[in-house]
Amino acid sequence: MGSSIKSSNSEWWRGAVIYQIYPRSFMDSDGDGIGDLPGITARLDHVASLGVDAIWVSPFFRSPMKDFGYDVADYRAVDPMFGTLADFDAMLARMHALGLKLIIDQVLSHTSDQHAWFVESRASRDNPKADWYVWADPKPDGTPPSNWLSVFGGSAWQGDSRRRQYYLHSFLTEQPDLNFHCPAVQDALLGEVRFWCERGVDGFRFDACNHQFHDALLRDNPPATVESMEEVSTVRADNPYAMQQHLYDKSQSENLVFLERLRQLLDGYSAVALGEVGDENAPPVMAQYTALGKRLHLAYSFSLLTADHSAKHLRHQVEALDHALTPAGGWGCWAVSNHDVPRVATRWSDGGPADTRRDRLWLTLLLTLRGSASIYQGEELGLPEAEVPFELLQDPYGRAFWPEFKGRDGCRTPMPWNADAPHGGFTTGESWLPVYGPHLPLAVEGQDADPGSMLAFSRALLHWRRTQPLLRTGRIVFFDAPEPVLWFERRDGSQSLQAIFNLGNEPVSIPLREALVPLHGHPLPEAGTVQAEGEKRMLTLAPYGVFLAQPADEGQS
Repeated sequence: MGSSIKSSNSEWWRGAVIYQIYPRSFMDSDGDGIGDLPGITARLDHVASLGVDAIWVSPFFRSPMKDFGYDVADYRAVDPMFGTLADFDAMLARMHALGLKLIIDQVLSHTSDQHAWFVESRASRDNPKADWYVWADPKPDGTPPSNWLSVFGGSAWQGDSRRRQYYLHSFLTEQPDLNFHCPAVQDALLGEVRFWCERGVDGFRFDACNHQFHDALLRDNPPATVESMEEVSTVRADNPYAMQQHLYDKSQSENLVFLERLRQLLDGYSAVALGEVGDENAPPVMAQYTALGKRLHLAYSFSLLTADHSAKHLRHQVEALDHALTPAGGWGCWAVSNHDVPRVATRWSDGGPADTRRDRLWLTLLLTLRGSASIYQGEELGLPEAEVPFELLQDPYGRAFWPEFKGRDGCRTPMPWNADAPHGGFTTGESWLPVYGPHLPLAVEGQDADPGSMLAFSRALLHWRRTQPLLRTGRIVFFDAPEPVLWFERRDGSQSLQAIFNLGNEPVSIPLREALVPLHGHPLPEAGTVQAEGEKRMLTLAPYGVFLAQPADEGQS
């Protein structure tokens, strides 16, 4: 257990690649059908082989698992289904031995309703923790205190017969929101973070961190406008949550002061803060949260977790965030898949068949944008979204909105390790979610032996990226191009790289702005040809082709 305080805070996180592990579904070591910490430890060689910088492990704390660990009942205890604190220490030691950093999920905005703090808080209106959660009297007619809605459907207020009041829950009813206006709550949560800093973690991914404060006056949210609904929503359009502008139930200015307290604590341990900012107008919030090195180190964006993957949309989202973050000195982290959205191989497939070229394109795009990058487990294999029948569905979010929304289980099915082993080598027992049949031909063991596989490409691309400093920190500028072409330049001092993507399934030709020479040394297949047409130079890109190049006068690297 590492308790020594480090003297300086390096910037390894800037431009880093972070691999997300969803522990329930990564590897089961004891045959109970649920992944665990020893299972993660047993498979760390696979992650290390990819060439990533860090691992983000989703929650493994003691929990009744109503939201699969994002409802924490004890911040300092490992849930028995995942192992013990000793298992955690062994996992952390192995990561460090492999040169990997560990980022753990922390859910500070809310707890489980089974957390000891909430059990005490709801017992009466005058106990020592009575104001640790957001309690409010009903309106005179008995209805909730405000019109705030839960992300998971229905009112964000739940009546409680003991206190004869309502409590706020931005997510499930079993996830009551903590009252950050109470100084004792802030102090207690900083103590929970310090516990893991003392244990030696390298950083934290703070879940729903812009939900940590609510409007103290409990003012009603106004309805969504046409303009506000054009922003990237944190929920589907058929979720009533999308019908409001969330001006008062999250993203309050008081949170900035708390984040400064949090940063001061983390800096004493050289621990990094990655904040999840789920806001319909995220770029300015993310800029505030990462400004001037006083708050979060970097913020996690939802902007590319949408169904829209047109060049226009992608450019708009990346430019909006870059224009917000750069003047503030902030930093972002991109993802195209995670544990909450359909896998990118399906979500951005336009309904077409599996296509390794397309999978390679999306990974290359992710790894050439300005910012850090998060890769979700299985993305390196090109896994498509799994189909999970309703009777096997575990996700309460999906069960509530079925069948229009099938929930999050399709991206949470177990990792396939060995196509010939029961349950794909994930478990010797009965898996908590079924292993998806079409995933088996994509299992790690089979791809590991195939130099032409998506896994081999992922490793090669990640290792190549480590040799390209300008991809970690260089600025980004987009060039105009017709759909479906996305074209940008990364530049750092006198060094530059241009990346041109054909997001469509037909060849395209575009005129070049200047003489470009192909960049060599990367693992992408040749996908573009340049020909002179009079005074113009025309680039022809294959379907889902990627052309990486430098201006001719810069030479090749």
